[in-house]
Amino acid sequence: MTRPLALVTGGVKRVGAAIAARLADSGYALALHGNSDIKPDDQLADRLRDTGCQWSGFQMDFLDEGAAEALMEAVVGHFGRTPDLVVNSASIFGQDDADLISEMDLQQHLRVNSLVPVLLTTELHKRLSGAGDRACVIHILDQRIRNPNRDQLSYTLSKQALAGSVHSLAIACADKLRVNGVAPGLTLTAGEYGDNQLENVTAMMPLDRLPIPDDIADAVSYLAGAKVVTGQTIYVDGGASLKSFDRDFVHLGTD
Repeated sequence: MTRPLALVTGGVKRVGAAIAARLADSGYALALHGNSDIKPDDQLADRLRDTGCQWSGFQMDFLDEGAAEALMEAVVGHFGRTPDLVVNSASIFGQDDADLISEMDLQQHLRVNSLVPVLLTTELHKRLSGAGDRACVIHILDQRIRNPNRDQLSYTLSKQALAGSVHSLAIACADKLRVNGVAPGLTLTAGEYGDNQLENVTAMMPLDRLPIPDDIADAVSYLAGAKVVTGQTIYVDGGASLKSFDRDFVHLGTD
């Protein structure tokens, strides 16, 4: 029996790698995209080896014109078929606000975080015959799309645009695709939180906890198999989206 095929953008590091690992456990063959580095992180590499996953890496800079079409063409050319699942996990994250925002920053965020995922979805739709089960697209969003704060403005706007596309694409592509979203809260940090700060931020969440990458992978796994679910967004955020925060979490919990 042929394994289902998943394309995971940003799939070799961080949250994307956790999603890819879960899909490998579930028996998927994997097309793993990276912006410049297509070497899986150590944990993902171990899972790929242990599961015997058939996989290949695809380098593509999403700032390049035509990147979505070129990536889909490369994946189809390598595996000889279209993906059954596309997870749009790749993104860029800037630190601008209303005073610092520039045309270039906004254009880059919109291209990487919204335009390319939308075009990957429509590229997949164009290539499908419509026979058999519908393919699935899952956009990785951000909990701030519901209650935005004033920080990271270009990033927030680009994720809001991608979130809006979930409903529109679910309607436009319903003959061949299901389209859903997963909106994580604060999940991975890189040393930018001070002593006790992360504990204080965690205590602000209605569930008194923050998600881990496996929680996001759980939601992706569910949506990948939920054949009657489309146009929906699942928040995986410890309840963060139920509250409004004036600033990004990195500015909170320092007292």
